[in-house]
Amino acid sequence: MISYEDFKKVEIKIGKIISAEKIPDTDKLLLLKVDFAEESPRQIVSGIASHFPDPASLVGIKCAFAANLEPRTIRGYESQGMILAVGGTDSPFSLLKVDETSKEGSSVK
Repeated sequence: MISYEDFKKVEIKIGKIISAEKIPDTDKLLLLKVDFAEESPRQIVSGIASHFPDPASLVGIKCAFAANLEPRTIRGYESQGMILAVGGTDSPFSLLKVDETSKEGSSVK
């Protein structure tokens, strides 16, 4: 269990995926460029490649992201956030998508 105060530290924001490509020599990793209505798009590395054989199918989708994680380098690529999804061994995989009316950079409340 974590406290409510700890949970409030996580910034969950809406981002629009503007590009997606497989990271060479990996089976699971995609390199996403995401628009959060900031000065420039963020780069996010995500282990979701097995769920999206055609990474281009992600372009234009608006999803929820953890936006204030400390940047982390994964296979030589800096990741500046984390896409949120559901699923696993007991349920189907799905991104936490929002509709087109949600604005990039909006906070999830």
